[in-house]
Amino acid sequence: VLLVDGQARIRFVNPAFREMFRCRDEDLLGKRAAEFVHSDCFERAIAAGGHLMVRETISQHDVSFRVGLFPIEGEDLYCGIFIDISDEERARKRLYELRAQTLERAQEVISRQMQTAQEIARLLGESTAETKVLLVKLMSLFREEGSQ
Repeated sequence: VLLVDGQARIRFVNPAFREMFRCRDEDLLGKRAAEFVHSDCFERAIAAGGHLMVRETISQHDVSFRVGLFPIEGEDLYCGIFIDISDEERARKRLYELRAQTLERAQEVISRQMQTAQEIARLLGESTAETKVLLVKLMSLFREEGSQ
């Protein structure tokens, strides 16, 4: 949980937030939320005067999160409920990499199959040509023998 005032300055963070982002109160309190979460989501929620759902990744903290933002009735405060989705994002990235590797391997197999098919076609072509030459010679010999 992260609370900001009307100027999007951090007023409160709970222990789970500090653990998720590996930080201390002193690192955050009074600072603009955008400086820390690297998103203008709080500013957008404040400007809209309402609710907002955002998905972000902060690489320097190695954390990905979803956050629901909403105003606190009767206060000049906005609350952000952060959900750590870092493991989910890492799994998604691993799946993407696995798919890319699988596609690359499939392309390699297709290329090898094409090379093999071309080599077989070349050998068949050579063999067919040699067979034709031999048969033409045999036919010529039989014709010569038949005309004598």
